[in-house]
Order: sequence, then structure tokens, then C-alpha cells
Amino acid sequence: MPDHLPDDQVPDTERPLDPDRAELANGLTALRRASVLVIGDAMLDRYVYGTVSRISPEAPIPVVTVEREVAMPGGAGNVVRNITALGANAAFVTVVGDDVAGSDLTALIGTQLKVEPWLLVQGGRQTTLKTRYIASGQQLLRADRETSEPIHPKLAERLVRIAGEAMAACRAVVISDYRKGVLAGDSALRIIEAAKAAGRVTIVDPKGPDYSRYAGADVVTPNRKELAEGARMKTDTAEEVAAAAKALIEAHGFGAILCTRSEDGMTLVMRDGAVMHLGAEAREVFDVSGAGDTVVATLASGLAAGLSLPVAARLANIAAGVVVGKIGTAVARESEILAVLAPATGSLRKVVTREEAVEQIERWRRRGWRIGFTNGCFDLLHPGHVHLLNQARGACDRLVVGLNSDASVRRLKGPTRPVQTEGARAAVLASLADVDLVTVFEEDTPEQLLATLRPDVLVKGADYTLDRVVGAEMVQSWGGKVFLAQLLPGNSTTATIARMRG
Repeated sequence: MPDHLPDDQVPDTERPLDPDRAELANGLTALRRASVLVIGDAMLDRYVYGTVSRISPEAPIPVVTVEREVAMPGGAGNVVRNITALGANAAFVTVVGDDVAGSDLTALIGTQLKVEPWLLVQGGRQTTLKTRYIASGQQLLRADRETSEPIHPKLAERLVRIAGEAMAACRAVVISDYRKGVLAGDSALRIIEAAKAAGRVTIVDPKGPDYSRYAGADVVTPNRKELAEGARMKTDTAEEVAAAAKALIEAHGFGAILCTRSEDGMTLVMRDGAVMHLGAEAREVFDVSGAGDTVVATLASGLAAGLSLPVAARLANIAAGVVVGKIGTAVARESEILAVLAPATGSLRKVVTREEAVEQIERWRRRGWRIGFTNGCFDLLHPGHVHLLNQARGACDRLVVGLNSDASVRRLKGPTRPVQTEGARAAVLASLADVDLVTVFEEDTPEQLLATLRPDVLVKGADYTLDRVVGAEMVQSWGGKVFLAQLLPGNSTTATIARMRG
């Protein structure tokens, strides 16, 4: 970034933090050196997106025209995704079936960076598969396929043995129990005992009313309903949550309980009786699915990095606030948590990564808004650019600008370009009212970015013909439109630079 940006456009990493937030920010950075072992029930979450334009003549149900499908690890697999999103390392021990869903899940986990996978296979077992059908931002149906019976006893023995061996390289152990059979019987207890013997901290995401299955765990992370079931006590108020947590700590020898209370935040209760209530951090709530996985992942990563339990819990609370503002099984990234700790003000909030752009676009689509896209180098912004962007914004509800990176501009325009860095160009674009989001791409063309964002409208200048617009056929293939904006004569970046140099 240039050093002359106004105060409200200084990058987050250069903005001073208040003492509490500074401690959290330092703790967040420490997560990069953490290593966490996760054992539990893995699932495959599949999202089928489409449009609904008619009702079936066969029954009073909507007909979904499928446009795209997305698959990602769920359950304990989502805990692993969240750990690596924070920059930490993960080892993952689970069991899948010898089916297509198991194969897909294995491939997804295998391609994740910073993950050491131990995916055991049981013949004849159905891998848990949750398929969600979504149209216009609304979930229409969820279809589940699964086997929830206990895994084979010999496989359970192998799982516990591998978990014990994997602890040598990890400082924290997560037991992610979804009651799908991987942690049936006394497997969880044996893993907790092994972790204690190895001097590792254990974090349990519990399921079911029998908390004796996790006796001796260092931290247990139930939600309000799960806490009520386990303690057989009311948990309507913060005081009742604290009382129920203390009862379970006393009964089962837990070190602490971190109870998630949805829109009311979290309550941390420690063995010595100390209680800390954390207010909810979410600005918007779109989808709470997977938020518990984010809490467990952040808490475990913090403890593995040597943070105190209160600091790790505060980071977990912030991470949960980030993830509920997204759609589907999502993760909270280090950069997003830092943005909460030291929020950017002004227009720089519009400059995002590709992954963040995808998530923001999904939120806009949920509101039924049409997404427009245009791209370019935008080296020296001139009235012609402003005129084009104004037309582009008029053709959609929200406009995303794909900006060529510095390396990409050099390949396209020569070694003397760009005149301004990508950070400066992004900041200038983001300051325009007609631009809603800016994301930088490294490729020479925006095709990969278009395939990822899938805009409803692609905008280029009228100096292009339809057959020369990169990505036109792609956008039209999913029902999008191409809009050729009228140009403002007499404006050219190349000519302007030539005049400046002359």
C-alpha cells in the first residue's frame, strides 16, 4: 500500500490495537504454530444449488433446475477445515465407508494443506452424506444417508491405537462426537486417558445425555440444549447455564465447560468456580450450522499454541461470530478474526480475497440480488473507467470488480506497468460508490475467477464484440447475461501515461 493513504484506509496490520485486543491478536498469530489431533465422525456435506421457476405437475412441490454442486468435509472433517483455516496443523483420525461418499471425502481431506489424514475404511459401511438443496438462498430440502451403528470392534481398537500414536506430534486432542458410531463404546474414554498420560489437553464436542463417556476431559463444549440434557437442569438463563456446568464438572471431573448459547454468546465455567460470560460477536446471522465445529477448532488451536483458556475462549467466540455470518458449512480464517479485532473502516472493507468474495456473494444471493462482474487493470482511473463502472452497477444489484495483479499487468502491458501497485489500485476502485467488492486475480484472464464467482451479469466495454469477451460463453451457460457498456470517447490509460512521460 502507498504510505499516503488516509487513516481510515491504513491496512489492519498497521493499526494500533487496544491492550485486550492486542493480546487476542498476538494469540491469533500464535495459532500458526499449533498442532491439533482430531478424532471423530466425518461426514460429507453436499450443497446442490439451483433455481425454481415452476411447481411440479406430479405433486405440489418445487422443481429445482440444478446449476451447480459443492461438496466439503462436515462433522469432524469441518473441525479439521477450521483448524487449517487458522493456520494451524491437524492430524485427523476417522472411519469412512467403502462407497462413493467415502471416496469423495477421502479426496477432499487428502487435498487439504497442513493435514495428516488417517482415514480408515470399513467395508459395507455407509459414509454419512448430507445433501442440501438450495434455491434463491433458501434451503428447500436436506436428504441424509448414513450408518450410525458402532464401527467394527477391531477397527475401533486400531483407531484408538493410531490416535495414541498421533498424539506425539500434537499438543491438543479434539474428540468430535456426532454419535455416528466412530466413538461408540469406551473409545472416547480410552483416548482421553491416553492424552492425559501423554500430557495433552483434551477438548470434547459432546453428543447425547451421557457425559460419563467423556470423564476427565479438560474442556467440554456443549450447546445450551446439550448442557441441559447432560446435567438434567434448566439452562434458560446465564446463571442456570453456569450452575448446570458446575454440576457436570463436579460429576465427571472436567477441567472446564464452554457452553455456546446461540445469540446470547458463550459461558466459560472453570473447575475452580470461575465464570466468564462472553457476549455474541455476530453482526449478521445467516446460518448457524457448523458454528460449534468452529468453536472447538479455535479453542483447541489456542490451547495447543499455549494460550490461556480465557483467551482461547474469546478467540473462539469471535470465530463463531464470523462463521454464522456465512452460508453453509463454513470456516473462520485468521484474516477474518483479525478484521474483527482491528476492523477496517472506510472503503478498504470492500477489498477481499477470492474466498471472501464467494462467501459475500452467497449472502447477497440469499437476498435475491443480481451479481454483476467486470474486470481490468485500472492502472490510472479516468472518467472512462468511472463511466463504465456506473453503467455496470446499473445492470445489477451488486458489482464485483476483478483486478489484475501487478504480475499479471506486467505480463499483459510490459515491464513499465503498472504505474500503481495492486493495493493502491484496489483502494481507489473501492472508494467508488458504484463498486461493491474488489478482488485481485493472478491469472492473465478472469476465467477462473468467473467460474468461481458465477456472476449473473458480465460487463465489458463496447469496444469488444460478444465473441471476444473472455468468459461470455461460460456466463451464458449458467443463464447469465453479457452487457457491453458504452465507452466515453477520448479516455485511455496508455495515452494518459504517454502524455505524462512526454
